[in-house]
Amino acid sequence: VQLVESGGGLVQAGGSLRLSCAASGRTSSIYRMGWYRQAPGKERAFVAYITSDDRTRYGDSVKGRFTISRDNAKNTVYLQMNSLIPEDTGVYYCAGAITSWGLTNFDYWGQGTLVTVSS
Repeated sequence: VQLVESGGGLVQAGGSLRLSCAASGRTSSIYRMGWYRQAPGKERAFVAYITSDDRTRYGDSVKGRFTISRDNAKNTVYLQMNSLIPEDTGVYYCAGAITSWGLTNFDYWGQGTLVTVSS
């Protein structure tokens, strides 16, 4: 499975960005698709995931601001980010899991896309 992120960039605080993650290969094995982020000098942190039956889960810091969705026909997952704050700055990674639960057991990872939120 290969995951390729796109859509990162520089945005002012209060603005919006939409990230995309295109999956290829043996995508039928993936049950959950998610997003993680790593801020400078910090560990990678969970952002959101969506299951193949459209159940979602979000990290506390992004609830109400970010929305994860998927287009199964395109094998693509999106992360709509609104009301961005400087603390949202980081490298955003797309991830895929064959399991149905857990936040530390994703199996596949993309290379990441940088999001920078200026104050």
